[in-house]
Amino acid sequence: MAPTALLSVSDKRGIVDFARALSERHGYTLLSSGGTASVLEAAGLAVRRVSEHTGAPEILSGRVKTLHPRVHGGILARRSDPAHQSDLADQAIDPIDMVVVNLYPFIETVRDPAVSLEQAIETIDIGGPAMVRAAAKNHDDVVVLTRPDQYAPVLEALDQDRCDLALRRSLALAAFQHTAAYDRAISGWLAGRIGQAPDQESSVDGPAPAPLVLEVPVRQSLRYGENPHQAATWFGHPDQGWSGSRQLQGKALSANNLLDLDAALATVCEFGYGGDASPAAVVVKHTNPCGVAEAASLPQALERALDADRTSAFGGIVALNREVDPATAGLLTGLFLECVVAPAYSSGALAELAGKPNLRLLEMSTGCLERSETSQLRSILGGVLRQDRDAEPCDPSQWQVVTQRPPSEAERLDLAFAWRLVRHVRSNAIVVAAGQQSLGIGAGQMNRVGSARIALEQAGERAHGAALASDGFFPFDDTVRLAAAAGITAVVQPGGSRRDADSIRACDELGLTMLVTGRRHFLH
Repeated sequence: MAPTALLSVSDKRGIVDFARALSERHGYTLLSSGGTASVLEAAGLAVRRVSEHTGAPEILSGRVKTLHPRVHGGILARRSDPAHQSDLADQAIDPIDMVVVNLYPFIETVRDPAVSLEQAIETIDIGGPAMVRAAAKNHDDVVVLTRPDQYAPVLEALDQDRCDLALRRSLALAAFQHTAAYDRAISGWLAGRIGQAPDQESSVDGPAPAPLVLEVPVRQSLRYGENPHQAATWFGHPDQGWSGSRQLQGKALSANNLLDLDAALATVCEFGYGGDASPAAVVVKHTNPCGVAEAASLPQALERALDADRTSAFGGIVALNREVDPATAGLLTGLFLECVVAPAYSSGALAELAGKPNLRLLEMSTGCLERSETSQLRSILGGVLRQDRDAEPCDPSQWQVVTQRPPSEAERLDLAFAWRLVRHVRSNAIVVAAGQQSLGIGAGQMNRVGSARIALEQAGERAHGAALASDGFFPFDDTVRLAAAAGITAVVQPGGSRRDADSIRACDELGLTMLVTGRRHFLH
């Protein structure tokens, strides 16, 4: 009898190719239901519908499809148990040898703060977890897959006739972890939605949030953390963010590499990412951008970003928002860099960069970005902080001109560029920019005027006619006066200080224009 694979997936990435390989290379009968069956049939694959297999139609608008003895008997029957085999024969139930299931997108659905309770309830999977748990329980005889990244290694094992017990056990463990995380996500969200026990603290806006439960698989152990005496491990979901990226060449990533890459990618995404995004390049050192630029082409953008601060670029991280071409790769080969990340690399660029085998090349797809979490976690002693990412796009049309002189069109462009950049600089942060290029960056100082001095000193003569952005308001007029003395003509800041009038008055006195955004961008 041909082996049977039951396929019912919410995440349909790769399912057609996997099913085709099962059918054509290994002779599997494909059993499926609902949307998965339709996708496979549309691809020209022969599929037996679950309703045909069970003799029972899908009912309750699809709520009941696979909850049937002909499904669960086929999964749970032990092949070595004569009584089980007799039961299968008596009931004319065919064994099911592989279960490929991932669950309704409950977690993705409830990420939308406006989702209703009714909408969330309808994305709670019932039949899926039952099949996954049944297959995982009977992993001696059944292969269970719950993620698209498992397809390739399982096919490789089947090709080599080595789908052994060790592999099936590891897949069963992943399956139980998958359903456990799913149940925790549901219970946690419901706890937050319908209220908490009376002894829990309330939040500012209502009931306390649900307890935080994490189920993040190990990606890999790292050589060490920020320093050699610190142990470190990388955790991440395979299809999200950096865990979903591809490393095309270079040494293994370190903890510091990942922190810097994250900062560089967040910065370059300010200018669009992939597709027809305006070419932009970012150079990061110790999680702070040290050179950022836009230009008509990617090589020009990279050249301008490097020119912003070539000293700091040594040993840095480069993020690019367009496919890397040979001309851009040629510029990269002339530098000592730790890592480069981009949406894609041309074959010519990879050939050029192969001459630097230690250079880490990362390919980050737009899909991995889109599937990444919109919130971020940071640990503190004995606890964890969770917050929304500071990723909302800026809207310069909402900014207020507070000085007598309005900005020119060129100044507006420079102010918008500087503002998009300053949100990615550690506080206190000051950015000096002109012509879509950073000229000076002051980061992480204990007072704002200190950051301004660093940025203006770095910009030097280039500060004449340039714009200055501050991530927080000016408590005094000293930063404005320092900027004017260096030749700055335009300033953008959040506003909100009790002494805003002092800085505005100084701008009017010195002929500067100032825009107030109404939103600060502290980054700690």
